[in-house]
Amino acid sequence: MTSRADDPAFRTQVDHTLVAFVEAQRPVLAPLGNDVEDLADVSIAFVAGGKRLRPQFCYAGWLLAGGDPHDRDIVTAAAALEWLQASALVHDDLMDGSDTRRGRPSVHREFETRHRAEGRHGDPVGFGTSVAVLLGDLLLSWCDQMFTCAVLRSDSMRPNLLEARHFLDRCKTEVVAGQFLDVTGQTRAYLSVAEAMTVVRYKSAKYTVERPLHIGAALAGADTGLVAALSEVALPLGEAFQLRDDVLGVFGDPELTGKPTGDDLREGKRTVLVARAAELTSDAGRNLLGSALGTTDGVDAVRDLIVDSGALAAVEDDIARLEGQADAAIDLLGPQGRTVLGPLALTATRRSH
Repeated sequence: MTSRADDPAFRTQVDHTLVAFVEAQRPVLAPLGNDVEDLADVSIAFVAGGKRLRPQFCYAGWLLAGGDPHDRDIVTAAAALEWLQASALVHDDLMDGSDTRRGRPSVHREFETRHRAEGRHGDPVGFGTSVAVLLGDLLLSWCDQMFTCAVLRSDSMRPNLLEARHFLDRCKTEVVAGQFLDVTGQTRAYLSVAEAMTVVRYKSAKYTVERPLHIGAALAGADTGLVAALSEVALPLGEAFQLRDDVLGVFGDPELTGKPTGDDLREGKRTVLVARAAELTSDAGRNLLGSALGTTDGVDAVRDLIVDSGALAAVEDDIARLEGQADAAIDLLGPQGRTVLGPLALTATRRSH
């Protein structure tokens, strides 16, 4: 591996580490029967094709705090964050009623379909829901298991376990709190831009960028000054990442995103795009939002309103402003900060999926 956090070799090692971990779980699952062992195959398939942003940001924190770029245990510790991400996605798809994820059926839909195809007794929808809840819980437990085992077997990381666990535990609490804000936001007619940005910060920015950077840095023994400096990069970068995600959710190519265009509008998500539209449009536009958001038939009308009101342009301006803030904070980290984080920052915000 090199000293760049976006090193393709690092991503490949993360992929292999995830598969190897699941294979090591088969002896635990197999004695319980084929149905249970099948969770191993489902888990491997579910994490395939991910961007690996969280492990890469964890590796970036490690490098910036002076960690050895060739340390094999940091790969495993960083890869564990993919199980946290997978757990959140399985549950998120269930809560949103999403049909697909990365071009494949979402977990609850896949098991609904299996229930029907196999002629099982009972409610196929309830079966799919139950499997998604249980699989999400299993993946979350794998995050803890994989992370802790990697750190404990490492002479260099073991002394820093408590500090790193502090940031991992904060990460889990914050993402659940962000998800809760997102869920409760859907029960309100509108969110202000500030309220929608709070959801962005806790559901995505901290969880995707800030805490992974902190975890990696803590494992390498970072001081409080570096941790604070990493937050100055992470929060605007993570917010720009989520705003780009919101734009792609409405205007992206489903062949690239793996999800149907307009899913967020169909689900009635009160994103910053929607908050900007409500802020910038007329009373008639707000009435249209109130009646069309969260419906299948209203997707095209809301999408047009987001463009015509100037909301899309405003959010693109927000992304550019946040990118500028993150870029300036990267410069303050010195030349190594630019080498380690610069390309990864572009990957997070200048993307099509």
